[in-house]
Amino acid sequence: MDAIKIGTQMVGDGLPCFIVAEIGINHNGDIDLAKKLIDMAAVAGCGAVKFQKRTVEVVYTPEELAAPRENPFGPTNGDLKRGLEFGLEDYREIDAYCRKKIPWFASCWDEGAVDFIEQFNPPCYKIASASLTDDALLRHTRAKGKPIILSTGMSTLEQVDHAVEVLGKQDLILLHACSTYPAFYEELNLRVIGLLKERYGVPVGYSGHETGLPSSLAAAAMGAVVVERHVTLDRSMWGSDQAASLEPNGVNRLVRDIRLVEKSMGDGVKRVIEREMPVMKKLRRKG
Repeated sequence: MDAIKIGTQMVGDGLPCFIVAEIGINHNGDIDLAKKLIDMAAVAGCGAVKFQKRTVEVVYTPEELAAPRENPFGPTNGDLKRGLEFGLEDYREIDAYCRKKIPWFASCWDEGAVDFIEQFNPPCYKIASASLTDDALLRHTRAKGKPIILSTGMSTLEQVDHAVEVLGKQDLILLHACSTYPAFYEELNLRVIGLLKERYGVPVGYSGHETGLPSSLAAAAMGAVVVERHVTLDRSMWGSDQAASLEPNGVNRLVRDIRLVEKSMGDGVKRVIEREMPVMKKLRRKG
């Protein structure tokens, strides 16, 4: 299958894993915190950072927005959703900041959000697992002509079949995911990575919501071309996604260890290497 170009990086089988630091809503509505998360991802060597964008009044019903929900922004769910949503000036600042440091893109939850993000010419679009069955959003996103990363959490194979049919396979990357926050290791089912690759013939990656690193490293070893993890400065911070995120040390280790995994995979040809020769002469008694 052909590699896909995301910004300046080619993403595909046999190429370096595209490591995405999902900031999502872990900025808690604070642009300075967002910049610190961008810095963290850039210093660690991630390939991109990702935000989330919603048109609040489109994604949520008036009843959902009016529901009581204590939060730092006010007493209702609507206060929370609006408080976590960056506006035009915020994204202009994010865009200018990222251009000096690291590529960025977003998961867009509605057509208006796609149009909003398009003005910044992102290198690709992410479609969240929750939006996989939204045909209108899929078509609207595809119409922008950018590569699409589609997460497949909480979806049946039949639903993924339909989404792939709607989007087409050109410039499409699927992500295996388990949409629990945080996810338990026994829920992750990493073998689905190979199933998706065989079934659809497109590059496949992994979006993890677990608390540790082993499964993300295993996914890379199993051929995931993208590994996406939520990031935070501190998992104990307020926010619904913080507990399922990696702190700075975890992000640094994720990038370092994936690169070590890639280095260790080799070419699959069994041979005696030069550095084994003196060991063989010293330890082997026959042959």
